[in-house]
Amino acid sequence: MKQTTWITYTHEQMQELKDITERYKSCLDAGKTERECVELSIRMAEKAGYRDLKAVMAAGEKLKAGDKIYAVNMDKMLALFRIGEEPLSAGMNILGAHIDSPRIDVKQNPLYENEGFAYLDTHYYGGIKKYQWVAQPLSLHGVIVKKDGTVQKVAIGEDESDPVFVITDLLVHLAQEQLEKKASKVIDGEKLDLLIGNCPLDGAVEDKEQKEAVKANILKLLKNKYDMDEEDFSSAELEIVPAGRARDCGMDRSMILSYGQDDRVCAFTSLFAMLDVTEAKKTGCCLLVDKEEIGSVGATGMHSRFFENTVAELVAMTEGESELKVRRALMNSRMLSSDVSAAYDPMFAEAFEKRSSAFFAKGITFNKFTGSRGKSGSNDANAEYIAALRKAMDDAGVAYQFAELGRVDLGGGGTIAYIMANYGMEVIDSGVAVLNMHAPYEVSSKADVYEAVKGYRAFLRM
Repeated sequence: MKQTTWITYTHEQMQELKDITERYKSCLDAGKTERECVELSIRMAEKAGYRDLKAVMAAGEKLKAGDKIYAVNMDKMLALFRIGEEPLSAGMNILGAHIDSPRIDVKQNPLYENEGFAYLDTHYYGGIKKYQWVAQPLSLHGVIVKKDGTVQKVAIGEDESDPVFVITDLLVHLAQEQLEKKASKVIDGEKLDLLIGNCPLDGAVEDKEQKEAVKANILKLLKNKYDMDEEDFSSAELEIVPAGRARDCGMDRSMILSYGQDDRVCAFTSLFAMLDVTEAKKTGCCLLVDKEEIGSVGATGMHSRFFENTVAELVAMTEGESELKVRRALMNSRMLSSDVSAAYDPMFAEAFEKRSSAFFAKGITFNKFTGSRGKSGSNDANAEYIAALRKAMDDAGVAYQFAELGRVDLGGGGTIAYIMANYGMEVIDSGVAVLNMHAPYEVSSKADVYEAVKGYRAFLRM
């Protein structure tokens, strides 16, 4: 078994590790939704000299080696490209990660009052243990889009002066029947409604308004703060996430505790590497996508044609319009499908096969395949590609490990790897090992975050 990376670092490396992980925590705090992640990533990219592809196209410019551009899809999907010395049709080195995380979404007709309490009706998103989301402080993030196109950003519950929200649970004194249920049934999905108020509107008259005076008060507050009417919920995207900042975890501060590290620990480390690497022979790409947690569907998921269409535009602006060269560019590319891996947890050792598990502070994790049971739904990377990656990581002094997602017959999971592999490109799953995956608060090792950035830099230079 490989040694912990902590004992290998020089003073200079420890300082770089600290700088990277502090920056990473700040990104987690600023990017709690896919929209916020895209907005933050664009600000960082523009500061590093990246330009919007639409503006470059509108100016009629051609692209050349060294040019840095980005393309946005519906504010929830982002692709960054640094044009390399080799033709685009020779392929790209692609870092791909997803920026959506398990959460609870607000429905389109959500606001109601029940026995003097105001609630928002909800629908959970992605694979969660529902019982983990009750009786803890929650915040509300998203956008409200009015009929005239006005967009109001919402972020309530993060500032110390903000109120927070909660999903209530049954008190233990009355929970005998509840505690006899299966964990999947302890909290029903329709009972994950968000408690948002209890105070009635001042001066409510004795009519229907009086019967829903708490709801009326909430609507008044929304009108005052966001110029929002109840009907505007239908064109709003509001996400319920844990309130609070990313924190150091452990007496030794060796870990990070935060919401959304699946998969933003891979997304932000990929972004850091992309912005760090300024010269390479091949075109580099950092692709941040939405909807992975629900199957990569929709216009902003990996199954959409956004990435393929963007590559077609780049080919036209570098080598001339050619469908064949677009296909060559995709087929000749190499990709790290960067998603989190399940870290070995000795408290639940029975769920893991130790020899094939990812461990904290042992470096970036490579998964030759994911899927479930008989490798169903996975991409299975070829040995030649893995050998080339091993050499690149060793040459760059990157700590890495190979792992599977738990015991063979126990479960499993998927990523965006198989979707990109459909183009014929070489793809392997990689990323950071995480404890508490899909829980409101997940744990990562600072050493693995650091090694991920180093590994992604090395990959972009391959």
